Amino acid sequence: MTATKGTTGVIKVAITGGSVTAMGEVRTFSISDSADTIETSVMGQTARTYVSSLTSATISTEVYWDDADAAQLIMDASAGIIFEWHPTGTGTGEKYYSGAAIVTSKEISASFDGMVEGSFEAQVTGAVTEGTN
Repeated sequence: MTATKGTTGVIKVAITGGSVTAMGEVRTFSISDSADTIETSVMGQTARTYVSSLTSATISTEVYWDDADAAQLIMDASAGIIFEWHPTGTGTGEKYYSGAAIVTSKEISASFDGMVEGSFEAQVTGAVTEGTN
């Protein structure tokens, strides 16, 4: 297995119904998937048992804030978006993850000795789809 540098990653977003465009000044991004479980234990068992249930996912990213970047500007709290997360870039054969989400938080911060930074989080609605460029 080959390790891949994070420097080749690309995030694309759009308002629901639009065409995705790359977000600039990205520093980090992640997708987090989780699954609920339902307990099926009954009397007489000595260990709890479970079955899988619904899944959910969240996405997050941190950027150097650019108030001229259209992709950053659509990331307002409660905005419905579509996304493509390309962790290893957009080259032929590279995997990416896509779906729809609702932006749940947007934070812009600055300090006297640093860059203006932004961070966004969104709750995925529906499934995350894996594709290949």
